[in-house]
Amino acid sequence: MKNGGGGKTKRNREQCGDYLDVTWNDHIPAREYFEQLIRVSRERIIWGANYFNCFENGGGALVWYKNMGHPNLSNCEIASLSFQKKVDFVHLNWASGFYRRMKEGEVIHPCQKPVALYKWLLTNYAKPGDLILDTHVGSASSLIACHDLGFSAVGFEIDEEYYKASKQRLKDHMAQMRIEDMSNHISGEDDKPEQITMW
Repeated sequence: MKNGGGGKTKRNREQCGDYLDVTWNDHIPAREYFEQLIRVSRERIIWGANYFNCFENGGGALVWYKNMGHPNLSNCEIASLSFQKKVDFVHLNWASGFYRRMKEGEVIHPCQKPVALYKWLLTNYAKPGDLILDTHVGSASSLIACHDLGFSAVGFEIDEEYYKASKQRLKDHMAQMRIEDMSNHISGEDDKPEQITMW
């Protein structure tokens, strides 16, 4: 894989990993993209609000403080929230190196977010029975969180290499038996209502 983006220092490359050269991260999506998101979804969480103005409903937002500890990387990311006007804050460390690998395994995507962040989003904003749509699956962290918490989800990834890597990550995760799966199997309550689909 090649490094995405020029001007990275050796240390920065070591922290961020080597990634494919991509062009999809060079441009802000066109207004039509956001119009289509509004058309196909009832409520939206859109990451990257600090790079482009995608606020709806008077500016509701979520600030994720990730404590990167590196001068060239953002310590926060901002998501616009379509369903509220207030600003929420979550602090989940996303420091690189050993800690990240221990929590998430290998980081496979330059914009990868922790599964714990998506679990926080689902726990705080989603309702039972919601179908979750992720139009930029990346590393499949959102789909792993949906699987773990029992939400059905549909995800899309445009880049073929990242699609393959994230699909494998999701498959490997879903193959692991969870303690609650085992106890449900023993008690005869083997109902898994969630369905995870990736395109």
